[in-house]
Amino acid sequence: MTDITATQEVLKEVSISEPSPVVDNAAGPPKSKNKKKKKKNQDIKPIEEFYPKGTKFPEGKWINYDPNYYFEGDNNLDRTTKLEERYNQSLAEHEQEWDDMRQAAEIHRRVRQNIQKKITVGMKLIDIVNNLEDNTRKFTSTTDITQQKNTFKNGGIGFPTGISINEVAAHYTPNRGDNTVLQYNDIMKLDFGVHINGNIIDSAWTTIMPDKQTKTNEQNPYQSLLKAVVDATDTGIKAAGIDVRLCDIGEQIQEVMESYEVDLGNGEVLPVKCCRNLCGHNIKPYTIHGGKSVPIVKNSDTTKMEEFEHFAIETFGTTGRGYVYLDGEGSHYAINMSKIPKKITSKENSNVIFENKQDRLLKAIWDHFGSLPWCKRYLDKVILSESKLKLSLEYYDDLDYLVMSGVVQEYLPLVDIPGSMTAQAEHTILLHPHKKEIVSFGDDY
Repeated sequence: MTDITATQEVLKEVSISEPSPVVDNAAGPPKSKNKKKKKKNQDIKPIEEFYPKGTKFPEGKWINYDPNYYFEGDNNLDRTTKLEERYNQSLAEHEQEWDDMRQAAEIHRRVRQNIQKKITVGMKLIDIVNNLEDNTRKFTSTTDITQQKNTFKNGGIGFPTGISINEVAAHYTPNRGDNTVLQYNDIMKLDFGVHINGNIIDSAWTTIMPDKQTKTNEQNPYQSLLKAVVDATDTGIKAAGIDVRLCDIGEQIQEVMESYEVDLGNGEVLPVKCCRNLCGHNIKPYTIHGGKSVPIVKNSDTTKMEEFEHFAIETFGTTGRGYVYLDGEGSHYAINMSKIPKKITSKENSNVIFENKQDRLLKAIWDHFGSLPWCKRYLDKVILSESKLKLSLEYYDDLDYLVMSGVVQEYLPLVDIPGSMTAQAEHTILLHPHKKEIVSFGDDY
């Protein structure tokens, strides 16, 4: 997910995602006159039914650190032995955390591979995200929104699904009544998160929709833009490591990203640029942006990555000006943890129904999302499911009040210039003592 903190500071930096398989069923499935009952998808059910209690979840892809960075003067055998010993010693403290991450990653893979089969031209964006998020809820046993109240910390959606089209790079998710549909040749970024016990997997990919005439996207000149972000993200992952300076990673990402270009075939060639005010980030429990930003261009941030940290390594490429700005209707929100009143978070008031309508709304948000980001569609579900809140779907003015007061942060879509195209690629990695693990890695990307 895009670096929320950075965007509030007039877009210091943001987050990314990776390309995925393209579905060429542009015409959609044939319509049948005889309506048949839809069969339930037997592959979408609580993850515990696939992995019984006590079963370990699959590990991600392991990658060695750059040997030139660690234990200078030691031979390879000594270095490997020391690091593996430290890893084994750290298992007792971190094993549950790592297994939670792998569980969230397994759910992420299953959810995204399911939706990848269904995406086609003509689909409403809101239908895509609802399907994706409903499946996430089923895998994490939070299908009923009322189950999420005060139990959201156990697992569920990590942040609102970003479904950003063409020049929109990030932070777009449909609100109620949004009937936007996928068009031929659209470039779509899908960025979503899953968490288990606050351990968040943040991963994204980009898809180009097929051409109307050819019914394929293989000849689309913007395929090189997708290759650029995948290559740049892979470069960032390879460069990442314990004690590595963030500025060094950004420099390597920029060099790779900007080596690509888009040949439109009519004599016009567009350079691929980094969206320089978007970036990756570290992830902390229940906090999608943990305070460190991984740049995708060269800068002067000498902050170092540290052992055991979680990072979302993501890159954004664009054929536009290389800088995104805020534009459009807000949909992503999060509580400002430094400004939320104690009366809202106090356990003594856990069952209190406040007289003030804005307080009731804020309490509902706190009870169902805590420090996790959310969107208006999620809040709609909360309000419709809990009549005792005495709130209606006409809550937008009250939400605006909370935003104006600073207790809720609003994140608008991040957009490059009209006519430009943007792409994203993103993975979540863990920095173990001896190696790094791409936890969100899958067969698709």
